[in-house]
Amino acid sequence: MTGQPAPPAMPPRAVVEFTCTGTAVGKMRNELDVRMVRPMREQFTLATDEGAFHGGDASAPPPLAMFVGALTGCIMTQIRAFAKRMDVSLTGLRVETRVEWDWEAKGRIYETAPKSFEMDVFIDSDDALEKQEELVRKARRGCFIEQTLGQKNTIRHRIRTPEGWRSID
Repeated sequence: MTGQPAPPAMPPRAVVEFTCTGTAVGKMRNELDVRMVRPMREQFTLATDEGAFHGGDASAPPPLAMFVGALTGCIMTQIRAFAKRMDVSLTGLRVETRVEWDWEAKGRIYETAPKSFEMDVFIDSDDALEKQEELVRKARRGCFIEQTLGQKNTIRHRIRTPEGWRSID
């Protein structure tokens, strides 16, 4: 017994919801209040900043670094959690992630598009390779970020006006 309380039991199906309120501070720094609001409650304070290219002070990681870090951390978390549930021995784990975007100047601004997402998984285990492969397959299906990236998504944007909210196409 470790003295730590048991994690809360999850229902067979649930909606997982996060919210984030970002506030611009300084030159390009953003302070983020991130909250899981269902099925449990958790709160985190994060920050992003940009380097000189965008006029920032590089006082925090840029959003893309956090994105790639979150993708890597998500699959690593799922591999470690699922290894226990699937009885796969895991004595070491490393993941190397490469993400590329196309970037095109459009006058004084630019446009981007995703190009590639690659993740190399290094597992130290005495179990059969087939068991390790199945662990990674299951972990991919349990990784919220990877599942989000793997499908077409609709992201709505609205702007507040004196008359109320206006959708931006």
